[in-house]
Amino acid sequence: MKRSLIYVGLIFFMVFGLVSCYKDVILPPEVSTKPPQYVSFSSDLQPIFTANCATSGCHVKGAQVPYLTPDVSYQQLLGGFVNTVKPEQSQLYIMINGNMQVHIPNPADRQKIYDWIRNGAPNN
Repeated sequence: MKRSLIYVGLIFFMVFGLVSCYKDVILPPEVSTKPPQYVSFSSDLQPIFTANCATSGCHVKGAQVPYLTPDVSYQQLLGGFVNTVKPEQSQLYIMINGNMQVHIPNPADRQKIYDWIRNGAPNN
């Protein structure tokens, strides 16, 4: 009797452990099929990054990568966060429409970033 209670308890905790390992999957929104608009990195995007991302403890030098301060943001983003061949697969695009969406809540700002990637991510 005691042994069967131990087995039932072990099975209960194993099932509980497996069920509790659930993770929400946040998918980016549907990609736009409209032609991309012209977006300037320095005058359109950098102010968004400076106001929302490059704050103390976030995406500044020595903290979270990519560093989004004006002096290094372009080089940091092109170092693996932007995919100009498949823009919807860019780490930057996935992040701003996923976990980091709370920091860039304006859909128009996120669309600017996506259009910039679709335009080939120019340093303008």
